[in-house]
Amino acid sequence: MGRFGGALRCIKYLLLGFNLLFWLAGSAVIAFGLWFRFGGTMKDFSSEDGSPGYFHMGLYVLVGAGALMMAVGFLGCCGATRESQCVLGSFFTCLLVIFAAEITTGVFAFIGKDVAIRHVQTMYEETYNDYLRDREKGNGTLITFHSTFQCCGKESSEQVQPTCPKELLGHKNCINEIESIISVKLQLIGIVGIGIAGLTIFGMIFSMVLCCAIRNSRDVI
Repeated sequence: MGRFGGALRCIKYLLLGFNLLFWLAGSAVIAFGLWFRFGGTMKDFSSEDGSPGYFHMGLYVLVGAGALMMAVGFLGCCGATRESQCVLGSFFTCLLVIFAAEITTGVFAFIGKDVAIRHVQTMYEETYNDYLRDREKGNGTLITFHSTFQCCGKESSEQVQPTCPKELLGHKNCINEIESIISVKLQLIGIVGIGIAGLTIFGMIFSMVLCCAIRNSRDVI
């Protein structure tokens, strides 16, 4: 019985440690989403009226997922501390949902990368052509693109030179820069999503083992 009780405490502390890590991961996801929306190199693009709707939605979903992770982490701590099978069962279910969502996010980040790149490149080309037709109409949006991706024009920057960043040295093709930057960022999101999904597996294992250990200890008593 002594060994069983020691094993039960060990599993409980492992689950508490996991939930602390999961809560911190949720905080980091929220911070990343808010920084991506209101700070960093993409803030001007994400706040632009012409930016794609799914871009805003994706950022808000990211922040919501972080908040859910923090709430689930707190739920897991309560279940482990109180040794409640009901709370631990709910915790396991929430982790299963998060696991499926993170795997989906990671897969779509990799699979949908080319579609997202083409969409933003098309937006840039439309803005570029609008500027050439009317120098005032597309001025602000084109400046935002050039500032966000630190590029200027396409094959040449001569026609759009007034909208180029002053700190930019030399010519950088925006079509190429859009592909490079978005590809890196979506790969990062995919890796983070799959990494968090892998982390949730340990939480599900710990919660189920602890739940079974609690049931067995009560049957012994």
